[in-house]
Amino acid sequence: MAFKIITDTGANITDKVRDHYGIIVVPLTLIMDGEELQFTSSEGFDYDGYYQKLREGMSASTSQVNPAQFTQCFEPLLEAGEDILYIGLSGGVTGSVNSAKIAASDLLEEFPDRKIMIIDSLGASLGQGILVVEAAQCRDKGMSLEETADHIDYEKYCMYQVFVVDDLKHLKRTGRISGALASLGTMMDIKPILKGNTEGKIVVECKARGRKQAIRALAEKYRDLVVHPEEQLVGISYGGQREDAVHLANLISKIAPPRKIWMVAHEPVTGSHVGPGMLALYFKGADDVRAF
Repeated sequence: MAFKIITDTGANITDKVRDHYGIIVVPLTLIMDGEELQFTSSEGFDYDGYYQKLREGMSASTSQVNPAQFTQCFEPLLEAGEDILYIGLSGGVTGSVNSAKIAASDLLEEFPDRKIMIIDSLGASLGQGILVVEAAQCRDKGMSLEETADHIDYEKYCMYQVFVVDDLKHLKRTGRISGALASLGTMMDIKPILKGNTEGKIVVECKARGRKQAIRALAEKYRDLVVHPEEQLVGISYGGQREDAVHLANLISKIAPPRKIWMVAHEPVTGSHVGPGMLALYFKGADDVRAF
């Protein structure tokens, strides 16, 4: 039986991908200059202007999806006889997955014959979005809800997510890293290379001096850790400096060309935490690659 796939803004999927696979996107909330915005669409947003305003000191905050929002999304599908697979933004940086579990637990008492499966992607942006697309492809090949969930639950540990930021103050301000870690970025133009660990939390992977060396370090991680690149959809997201994303794509293509490179402006909600100038790379490695 077919089932509905639901994700949230953090997946950073394009409208074309969302519509092609019939994916439902639950919006995260961005509060910018006192205005509350919710995003289910990648279109019509001034990404360059947004990241420039962050660079100039604009304040932006976010809020997770709450249980009531998930109930509002899930309930009509259950009433229509649909089962649900939700793949959410990393629990290491937000509580949205827990909110989904609360809503699911309550709803399954009302709809005991339906199924809701919740997966913490341990990722953000295309580290989450690639898994969402993979789930849709599994479903469309005829895999069951359980088979698809098991597959994605395994693959999420193979997804390596590594990134660099221009300034760690945004991650410090929103509590995603410690003050001690944030101080590294102010010393002698040192650029910490960050990654998502086995718990979906942000940790330091290594350090580079200057942005050029940092971008090269991302490519070197790909060289060292990628498996079967010719079969992969590799993701790159960027916060206002597309030329660096193009440069990174060229570097990894010279190392080991992937089947396809998916390059997107980093969505603005989690983008408020990583800040302008962020550049991230997402690809599959070995089973325990997140621990490397």
